[in-house]
Amino acid sequence: MRPFCVHRAIPAHAGLGSGTQLALAVARASAELSGLPTHVAELARAVERGRRSGVGTWTFAHGGFVLEGGRRDLAEHVAPLLARLPIPASWRCVLAVPKGSPGLAGDEEAAAFARLPSPNAREVEQVAHLVLMQLLPALAEADLEGFGAALGAVQRITGGWFAPAQGGVFAPGETGELIARLREWGAAGVGQSSWGPAAYGIVGDASAARALAERVRGALRPGGAVYESGFSTTGARVWHEAERIVPRSRTGSSRPH
Repeated sequence: MRPFCVHRAIPAHAGLGSGTQLALAVARASAELSGLPTHVAELARAVERGRRSGVGTWTFAHGGFVLEGGRRDLAEHVAPLLARLPIPASWRCVLAVPKGSPGLAGDEEAAAFARLPSPNAREVEQVAHLVLMQLLPALAEADLEGFGAALGAVQRITGGWFAPAQGGVFAPGETGELIARLREWGAAGVGQSSWGPAAYGIVGDASAARALAERVRGALRPGGAVYESGFSTTGARVWHEAERIVPRSRTGSSRPH
């Protein structure tokens, strides 16, 4: 395998899925250079990603909002993609990553999942109803308020499932405080990304995002970071740089070009 140079990377262990995105990026580049198939599910299997969730795999491939169908026990393939919707171009996300304890990952994460009790069946039904009957329809109709309300309800229920491992519906400390402030300061949809500590708020336009990001920067403790951006609509992209063939003169020197 050829050596790779990573110029920029998503912050690790912040709840942003950086490990999956970097692993898939390297796998995709390796496949492109070697002339091998680049189907994302096969790439994920090759680098042992997507075993617990297929969200990172499918967003790498397509961007936007994805809904995956979960995996049966002991299944080795990535969970199937059930739906993919674009997120309105005007919507913006303000992401805050406090400095502090990193989110769970690796063996520690696996051990935490092993200790968690199975979710209440009634709550699973509630989440399914919220996603299919409120969250997705609101997104399809660019209804930010409806989307945010459904997102918040899903976050509260699923956060309760992980509370025994993370100490509350949201990660305790600055993450939970930021989520409350993001909601108070006008974000229509707020939540914690994976195990945290990253917290996010979604607003309707760039002006609102800049104002919200500025308030978050003022509240964030030293060492934290704030990002403000739109949403990916295409997934990962690959640029091919053709090898430059320099003509040689009869004396063996390179011609100017």
